[in-house]
Amino acid sequence: MFVLDTNVVSEFMQERPHPSVLLWLDNRLERDLFVTAVTQAEVLTGLAIMPEGQRREGLAAAADRAFNGVFADRVLPFDRSAAHAYARITAARRRAGRPIAQADCQIAAIAVARGGTVVTRNVRDYEAIDITVVNPWESR
Repeated sequence: MFVLDTNVVSEFMQERPHPSVLLWLDNRLERDLFVTAVTQAEVLTGLAIMPEGQRREGLAAAADRAFNGVFADRVLPFDRSAAHAYARITAARRRAGRPIAQADCQIAAIAVARGGTVVTRNVRDYEAIDITVVNPWESR
């Protein structure tokens, strides 16, 4: 199971996504690719605060295709298991003097609770967490 971070979903929504990201995604079974409700919230929030215009309309259509089409049945919730993982991750990172952003921790916690791999460009955001992380911008 691969849990796509918001930056991967955002890249996927672009008119011309980075070739490495497309190649990485194309080399995976669609049924193994998941997004989180946290990512959906981040994307929808970004759209809500974006100025009106063609770019916003295009990205809104791409978000609709992503969340109501491609990933319609593969949006992972932040549930009780994730809440427990979130608490452990937040506490460990604070003790280590390396706080983590709430959304990143929620995504990591969902992946930990489900035994998934986080797919992100921001590998450092997920350091010192007992989880596998893949950067599709650098993967072959």
